[in-house]
Amino acid sequence: MLKFITKRLLMGILILVLAMFLVYLLIYNLPTSYIEKTARELASKPGSRPYTEWLDVLNAQYGLSDNPVTGFLTWCSHAVRGNFGDSWLWTIPVTEKFKEVIWNSFWLGLAAFILEAAIAIPLGVLAATKQYSATDYTITVLSLIGISMPTFFVATVFKMIFAVHLGWFDPYGMENARIHATLPPFGQFMDTLAHFVLPCMTLVAIGIGSLMRYTRTNTLEVLNADYIRTARAKGLPEKKVIGYHAFRNTLIPIVTILGNSLPGLFSGALITETLFSIRGIGYISYYSMIQGDIPFTMFYLAFSSILTILGTLIADILYAVVDPRVRVN
Repeated sequence: MLKFITKRLLMGILILVLAMFLVYLLIYNLPTSYIEKTARELASKPGSRPYTEWLDVLNAQYGLSDNPVTGFLTWCSHAVRGNFGDSWLWTIPVTEKFKEVIWNSFWLGLAAFILEAAIAIPLGVLAATKQYSATDYTITVLSLIGISMPTFFVATVFKMIFAVHLGWFDPYGMENARIHATLPPFGQFMDTLAHFVLPCMTLVAIGIGSLMRYTRTNTLEVLNADYIRTARAKGLPEKKVIGYHAFRNTLIPIVTILGNSLPGLFSGALITETLFSIRGIGYISYYSMIQGDIPFTMFYLAFSSILTILGTLIADILYAVVDPRVRVN
């Protein structure tokens, strides 16, 4: 296992370098020069240096005055030391802005992840055990609806129902600007928590459909296996057959999805956070991208790439944890 993990880590590093080089090439060849735009803005400030000097400084700082390979190596030499530069949009170091917002995304993603697994997996198993029944058809229809609906539509429906018509939650932001400052610490916490309900519901609604279908399909395959028929023939209770023998083996392919979902706890839900104005890493990254904030964009894409590679590695390791028969050579 140690040899396998080491090999996968080295392969992951190679994939990360290639992915970031492609990202750098795209930014390097953008038809609009955000370097020039930023240089003009900086030069227009009182007492600032001339535009041409700012242009030379920015191009040299981010390696854009060199050829793509040399420029990418320049970026890498800073990145491996944890120096991703200052954000052009937020005017503070990229890593500081990241530390400021990452936990908002983490808690939102963690709550959605737990609820999604707690709802989708039992319903998928239930649908499989009651195949072709009304319960199975109902769960299947609900899962297909969840898969088909885009994020912006679900978010809009939830806002209309729970914010506009019922008035239970605010449609935007992380706090009630009118009363938040006057509340005690626990009241402020509850106010922030209430603002996370609709984004969390949106993430769960669009995520449980595929996981339910996947769980149902794999459970049906397991229930048709020979060892399940043998367990039933031996007279074991149906609950034990389903809950112990079938469910354990159903989890083997499901851990792939769950393992690959773990990076989402830190990478943020860009669309959902933007729609609800949740100041997480996805929301901040979206506005950084549309404003041409190259330092933050490069950092966010590198961070997302690392999480994706780690998620794949975690999924492979979980195979052996769930099923002792699985061993990696």
